[in-house]
Amino acid sequence: MATTPSPNTTTSALDAGLIWLDGQLVPQEQATVSVLTHALHYGTSVFEGIRAYETERGPAVFRLREHSQRLLDSAKILGMKPTMTVEEIDQAILETIRANRRKSCYIRPLLWYGPESLGVSPARNLLHFMVATLPWGVYLGEEAVTKGAKLITSSWRRSSGDIMPTKSKAGGNYVNSVLAKEEALENGYEEALLLDKEGFVAEGTGENVFFLKNGTLYAIAHSVNLRGITRDTIVQLARDMGTLVENTMATRDELYTADEVFMTGTAAEVTPVASIDRRPIGPGVAGPYALAMRERYLQVVSGKLPAYDRWLTYVGG
Repeated sequence: MATTPSPNTTTSALDAGLIWLDGQLVPQEQATVSVLTHALHYGTSVFEGIRAYETERGPAVFRLREHSQRLLDSAKILGMKPTMTVEEIDQAILETIRANRRKSCYIRPLLWYGPESLGVSPARNLLHFMVATLPWGVYLGEEAVTKGAKLITSSWRRSSGDIMPTKSKAGGNYVNSVLAKEEALENGYEEALLLDKEGFVAEGTGENVFFLKNGTLYAIAHSVNLRGITRDTIVQLARDMGTLVENTMATRDELYTADEVFMTGTAAEVTPVASIDRRPIGPGVAGPYALAMRERYLQVVSGKLPAYDRWLTYVGG
């Protein structure tokens, strides 16, 4: 799951420039919605977090097709019936980047129900679509990357799949993340670790979790987690680097004794973890494997490793 930017993030929503709104590029001041919008009252929206990186061939969007498809999958889970195709979503994103002349950016596409009816059922409400592009810094801050992030296990559990549609990147799901994130920040931590209802590690508020133990990389298995595109990328990169990777269910005490822990996500990229619940992970600093994986990931997304060029969509124009 992706979250709203933390106080460490250099992003400002005031820097969006031109926004794609229902087929037209408009200045952000004009990209407005009614206060009676169904999604504002009930959380009936789905979205994606995507990134474009600066490369020698100009800006390139990382794994664009997979993100656009996941947006439509999220909509289907909520019963939405958008008329846009994956290809049309791709093109709207690329056109918005070109119009704003971004060299690199964070990309936020969003589908939501409008204001035609304020009843709980959205059957009478029209669907809307927008794309915004924003400048983006290091999600949890430079220090969290160089020294490792400090995590705390949240008192809030991740919603279970029979309560909320956890495989949909739905706006309403993120109240859970907001509560956990604020709890962590108010207690002096960079990020929260959420457990599922059985007590197994689920994810961060916007990141998947990995841990390294005795040379094996363990990827926290999908249970209530959104299927992470960055997570999938890291699994493939790790195997290509010769690392044994296993999916696993883990309790938080297993993470305490890991050699390294790190988080992955579109916003977080690869962020090492220095401690969880005041317990140091390894020596209590950013681990060498996590830092090496972060460097590898940044080489991939910036087009410096041609073997992974299939994951890049060059903006062109």
